[in-house]
Amino acid sequence: MKLERTPRHAVGRIKPVALASVALCSALAAQAQDATQSLDTVVVTGIRKSLDTTLNLKRTATGLVDGIVAEDIGKFPDTNLAESMQRIAGVSIDRNASGEGNRVTVRGVGPDFNLVLLNGRQMPVAPINQLNAGASGSRAFDFANLAADAVSALEVFKTSRASSPTGGIGATINVKTARPLDSKERVASIGVKANYDASNNRLPAEFKGSSATPEISGIYSDTFADRTIGIALSASYSKRDSGSNKAYTQNGWRTFNAATQSAENGDWGAVPNSPANLITNRPKGLYSTSVDLRYVTTGLQRERLNSQAVLQFAPSKDVKFTLDHTASTNTVKAKEAEMSSWFNFSFGPTTFTTGGPVASPLVQTAEYPNNDHDLAVNTGKYAQKAKNGSTGINLEWKYSDALKFELDGHHSTARTAPDSPYGTYSVMDLGMFSQGQAIAYYDQKLPILALPTTQFMSSRLQLTGSQFTNNYSNQAVDQWQAKATYKLDSENKLLAGLGFTKVNDRRANRNHQHDDWSGVGLQGDYTNVSVKSTSLGGLYSQIPGHADSRLYSSFYYADFDNLRAQAIKVAMAKGTPTNGFTPMSQAQAEAYFQTTDFSAGNDWRTVEKSTAAYAQWDHAFDTEIPMNVSVGLRYESTKVNAQSQVVPRVSSSWGSSNEIALAAGTATFGSGQGKYSYVLPNIDFDADIAPNLKLRASFGENLGRPGFDTLLGGVSLNGNANAGGGSGSTGNPALKPLLSKNLDFSLEYYYTKSSYVAAGLFYKKVSNFIGTQIVNMTFPGLTTPIGGGYYKTALAACNGNTQPLCIRNYIFTNFANQPGVNYTGTNATGEKQGTISGLAGDPALVFQVTTPTNQAGDNIKGLELNAQHMFGNSGFGVSGNYTYVKTGLKFDNTSTGPQAPLLGVSNSANLVGFYEDSTWSVRAAYNWRGQFLAASGDGGGSNPVYTEPYGQVDVSVGYKIGKDLTIQADLINLNDGYIRQHGRTPEQLQSVIQTGRRFLIGARYRF
Repeated sequence: MKLERTPRHAVGRIKPVALASVALCSALAAQAQDATQSLDTVVVTGIRKSLDTTLNLKRTATGLVDGIVAEDIGKFPDTNLAESMQRIAGVSIDRNASGEGNRVTVRGVGPDFNLVLLNGRQMPVAPINQLNAGASGSRAFDFANLAADAVSALEVFKTSRASSPTGGIGATINVKTARPLDSKERVASIGVKANYDASNNRLPAEFKGSSATPEISGIYSDTFADRTIGIALSASYSKRDSGSNKAYTQNGWRTFNAATQSAENGDWGAVPNSPANLITNRPKGLYSTSVDLRYVTTGLQRERLNSQAVLQFAPSKDVKFTLDHTASTNTVKAKEAEMSSWFNFSFGPTTFTTGGPVASPLVQTAEYPNNDHDLAVNTGKYAQKAKNGSTGINLEWKYSDALKFELDGHHSTARTAPDSPYGTYSVMDLGMFSQGQAIAYYDQKLPILALPTTQFMSSRLQLTGSQFTNNYSNQAVDQWQAKATYKLDSENKLLAGLGFTKVNDRRANRNHQHDDWSGVGLQGDYTNVSVKSTSLGGLYSQIPGHADSRLYSSFYYADFDNLRAQAIKVAMAKGTPTNGFTPMSQAQAEAYFQTTDFSAGNDWRTVEKSTAAYAQWDHAFDTEIPMNVSVGLRYESTKVNAQSQVVPRVSSSWGSSNEIALAAGTATFGSGQGKYSYVLPNIDFDADIAPNLKLRASFGENLGRPGFDTLLGGVSLNGNANAGGGSGSTGNPALKPLLSKNLDFSLEYYYTKSSYVAAGLFYKKVSNFIGTQIVNMTFPGLTTPIGGGYYKTALAACNGNTQPLCIRNYIFTNFANQPGVNYTGTNATGEKQGTISGLAGDPALVFQVTTPTNQAGDNIKGLELNAQHMFGNSGFGVSGNYTYVKTGLKFDNTSTGPQAPLLGVSNSANLVGFYEDSTWSVRAAYNWRGQFLAASGDGGGSNPVYTEPYGQVDVSVGYKIGKDLTIQADLINLNDGYIRQHGRTPEQLQSVIQTGRRFLIGARYRF
């Protein structure tokens, strides 16, 4: 009897090529069963054969493994690997601003806790997740950086094994690339495509990119010197111009308890108690109000270049060396325009919903009776370049028929940096001070902003602030792995290994922000700035509500370069509020409206060193019912050293009605350490209880490591505060990792060739979940003028009216040029301008500092259903899957405090139909993901962000001309879907984004 994973009843029915195919899908990964196995994934052709290979991978693997081989990736209409993986049961994807899939969630476990390997090696990450977000400390791998062309197979390991690296409590995902000595023939092909993106059609003319953009890819793989030398080269280039239109609230929702909080008590955002008829359906318990409403259009340009080189040398049949290098560059640039209304909680008539966990406004009105509020017409640019590189060496040595060794090492880097003199993200705030009453309606999928008295007036334009942000992220992974396999006899095998991994993570951020809210120059200084308009509803033609008659008709947008040039001229002539209205030189003004070195701001550096050792015993039972069992232990020890440079805040200045600016001091470093060790057991069992029926059971423990953004030293304070105080954050290098205890059962029925049905149950007990707590902190010398001596005198003179306009006007009138009071003049509406600084005798400014902490966990449980059916030899086939996931780690919509829910938990489903013959290849796929929690905090505080259910239809059609040329058309997002997010109720819009359909037409020629 032989120790094997192939069902013994099925050996006679599986072709040798299929067996070889399965073997390579399992080899070279940390989960490899036998180093002598091989699979020619490159030469697999045809949808059916690729699905057969995937099916056999699933059937013969130890534990629960799903995958896709090269032909499958090539046939799916997918732009990257994430979109290929969404076809696998239990795998869901997040989409970026251009609508592409970029991160994966597996069985309800979010992207941060799914480990991605490249040829069995841990990959570094350097994400910057959003257009205007900082350098993220996430461990989530961004699949948008990798094209699907040069990948030979994807393996998704859903159960843990001793030989598997830790970090993937949802799944360990192994991305495999071609190896020339594993192929029995030369492979050479080139492909070209033209990409037409219909999302451009919804953009203003100035934001549109090219109507068609190119994609090209090629691969060459061959062997020489009697198959002792192998060389493989591959490369791909793609360019995509696209657009997106989004409506959102940037500063989130503020949630209050009507029984304890009110506007009269200074709770900013709470509805006033009088007059009584101001509020319809006045809340009695929890309720929320919105801070702002924004509409933004974005034109995106992406260029992606992937390449790989592999050199293999096998001087004998027992020794093989592999040297490989993989590289990718992904450059993204964007131009955006935003029109928004800041409500400032000047409440007019407001109507709330009744019922539900909280009351939400159906109608929220902000009153500005003088038509002098600023309608923001902001303009921005974004540019970043992500570079990934991995160089590795591998040695396989068959010492004897029983004993084999493998040694693998690599150095891999991921770097994301600004790609513009303006930094990663830059925005200039152009305000038009002709806005009157603003009414927000939340009874449609698209939020409706009505501005019944607002008219465009170029004479009321004025620059009111600017922000130039540099984000930098750089991570390097150095890893060595050694493993040995010893076959004791035909029924027993031992595996053992050692691993050493060092991760160097650095992230830096500099926010060059000018809070010139009182205005740079005067309103009349910007009449020559180019401001154009387009239909606001026309930007959102697929979203219900776009044709609502209440919606303001115009979307105004400015040109960034034109606005910056005028701002420089004004600053040269009149200076700015930030610099005390001192005229600048041209060089000073240009530097003022540009980026600065990121190293002068926040700088976070973490070194994580891990040592691992494992042992595993595989046993095959020679019984009437063939059974296999694998039992293993893995020891994992990790040390963390975190150093964080932060910018302290040294003084406060009340410069506008609702913001207190905090001046930055000299950057300082803080540090911290942490360590942990775990012994992780696992056991996998399978039995062929009938010739075509397989039962599996698995138990294992795995770790999910904390994000690098949680492993920080020092306290970072935000640069702005308000009447309620400030905010900040700090880290915790001593955090423990998540510990997941996993139990899996599955039953698989392979009822005919290429067809099967399967059902699986999974249960994960997760502990040490990472949540946050908020601690109130004060800092020596940092005070607030609100509540100080000047403020109290002004409050009495204003008869207790807490509105900032009355109080600030009184202070500037009566205390001008007194210590801390800098009166600069009166604007066109009669509002006195200047700054009021915090003095030594004023109240201490209180900061709510958020810090991560380990919290009690909960469970994740679910059901997976899979089916695949081929209709004989007709060429038709269908496959589908459904995943149900449930967890106790939910967000409590009735709680206003910090929480630690599990992000990304959702049900999902896929349905694929296809037809293939010697000439035609057609595949249609529908992917659906249910509602899930995307974030546990928005700009307004501890509020949820739920992504609503989303479905997408993709189609691929191929036509073969002769034996070497194939013409292919891919049609992506045919249903023109949009993505919507809400807060505690569906009325609490967080965002709704619309992209568009994509059409790709191309050809591939095989030499």
